Parts: sequence; C-alpha cells; structure tokens
Amino acid sequence: MLYELIDPLRELFSAFNVLRYITFRAAYAVVTALLLSALFGPWMIARLRRQRLEQVIREEGPSAHLDKRGTPTMGGLLILVSVIVPTLLWANLASGRVWIMIGVTFGLGMLGFLDDYLRVVRRVRKGLLGRYKIVGQVLIGAGVGIFLILTEAYGSMTTQTTIPFLKDRFLELGLLYVPFVVLVITASSNAVNLADGLDGLAIGMVIPPAIAFGGIAYLSGNAIFARYLNIPYIEGCGELAVYTGALFGACLGFLWFNAHPAEVFMGDTGSLALGGSLGALAILVKRELLLVIVGGLFVLEVLSVVIQVLSVRWTGRRVFRMAPLHHHFELSGWEETRVVVRFWIVSILLALVTLSTLKLQ
Repeated sequence: MLYELIDPLRELFSAFNVLRYITFRAAYAVVTALLLSALFGPWMIARLRRQRLEQVIREEGPSAHLDKRGTPTMGGLLILVSVIVPTLLWANLASGRVWIMIGVTFGLGMLGFLDDYLRVVRRVRKGLLGRYKIVGQVLIGAGVGIFLILTEAYGSMTTQTTIPFLKDRFLELGLLYVPFVVLVITASSNAVNLADGLDGLAIGMVIPPAIAFGGIAYLSGNAIFARYLNIPYIEGCGELAVYTGALFGACLGFLWFNAHPAEVFMGDTGSLALGGSLGALAILVKRELLLVIVGGLFVLEVLSVVIQVLSVRWTGRRVFRMAPLHHHFELSGWEETRVVVRFWIVSILLALVTLSTLKLQ
C-alpha cells in the first residue's frame, strides 16, 4: 500500500527511492509487526481474559500443564493482524505471490478460529471435527495449486519442484501437482498445530524456517545472486521477503507474551495459519522438498504421533512416554523451558543446513 502510494513521488523526492529496495521494506515490515504486537498484545490478552476465552487443558496431558488453566487462547488473532497488516503496508501489492500468502494465512487462520470458537466459546469438546478441518485445508491448498497452474506463474516450471543438493534437476509432477500442493499445505499446517504444546515452542520453531525461506525468496528473485548460486531465477519472488519479514516480526512479538509462563496461547487460529504459511512459502519459492529439512522437528513431531498410535494399536505398548515428541522429553525429566530452548536450537541448525543447500549442489 505504501509502496503504491509513495512510488509515484520518487521523481520529486529522491529519498523515496529507498522503497525500491526489498531489504528496506522487509526490515520495516519486521518493525511494524513488532509495534503492532506491542500495541495490541496487552489489550487483546485483557479482552480474552474478560471474555473467559481460556485454553482447555487435557486431563490426559502432563500433570504440570494443569497449572496452565485459565490462560487465554485464540491469541493467533494477534499473529494474523501482525502478519497481514505490515505485508499490506510494505509489500508490492501488484505481486500475485504476496496475495497468495495473505490468502493462505487468512484462510487457515479463520479455519483455526472456527475450531477455537467452537471449543472455547460454544464449549464443543472436540471443536471443529477433524474431517471438516481437513476439507478446509484441502480447499485452500487446491485453490493455490489451481491458481498457479491457470496463471502459469512459473512458466514451464509451474508443475515442477527443485530437488535439494542437485542443480538443474527438477521433479515434474504434472497432473499430481495440485494434490502435491494440497499435501504440502495440509501437512505443514497440521505439523505446526501438533507442535503447539509448550510455552513458546511452536512460535519459536517457526522463526528459523521463516527466515530461511525469506532468504531463499530474496536470492531467487535477484538475477545476480541466482546466477552466482546457480539456482533458478524466479522474477518477482523477492517480494516474498517482505511477507517473511512481517511473519518474523509477528512471531517475535507474539513470543514476548507466549514465553514461559505464557500469558496467552495462539490456539489453532495461529498454529494452522503459521504452518500453512510455511508450506505456501515453500511452494512459491519452488523448494517444497526442503520442508522436510527446514521443518525437520515438525516432521519428527508428526512421526512420533503416528508411531505411537500404530505401536499402541498393534502391540499395546508405547514407544514414547507421551506423543507428540516434546511431551516425551518433558516426561523424561526435562524442564519445559529446556525442551523449548533445545528444540529452538535444533530448528536454527536445520535452517542453516537448509540455506547451505543453495551452495552445496
């Protein structure tokens, strides 16, 4: 919005030329997101408390979590505002990729909000049934895939994806492209949702992948850097760095209130939106397979649940003390903050490995 309003004035005031730089606008998207979180965070938390919109604590969960009763949830609304508003302010809104990211973030956020609303406000114990949640995720993912195909957003590369560590090698998906996009967005949104179980855990684990994909988007959208790194040049892709800047700032801002002991939880409103945004970013920078690396901890969280369920069903025994994986370490004697910080460290390392794949090919 600011880009469109001020850009025509560049000839009159040379200082406005700074808006041409993606790095400048991405930095101010971070600052704007942090300011929005700081300004509206306390107000939103107080309002959620007055409305008694409190997180439902599972009786079968770790006993230490019973102390979290009374903590307000649906704080993901703050994340949505802190991501979308700065993106609208600082991004070039002529970019279709920016609108895709806004659409995915808002769509999955509203899907999560419906689940939180049914669970917390209407007191429906299971919230939005899983099958309806999946339907919503599939529709959003299918919409993204179909839009990219119809607009031929990437030309001959539209239905292809890059293969990590291999240069000039692409996986052609053809008719499977739309189902593939659906799988990526659905899996990533549910993976972050599963990881949202400890104070600050999920929001902190989202930050390194967001930064990594922001860096990849910027490099892929810069012809000079793309040529130097021998990666596909994607015209206009760099604009996604402004979105990732807003995402980074929103995560940091929310972490201020979500760090242990948490003043507010994001709920499905935040976790589904954050997870889906990572999946959509991977799709738009043509690095879908890198999600397995950069989101390695999220993958392990999902696998721990699958392994636990199958083991109990087939053998009657548990592999983990409790699933998802973060609860296993918590029940193994690690303090909550230790689990969270160590998971953050691993997430940072995985993000660095992910960025190294751009050169190691």
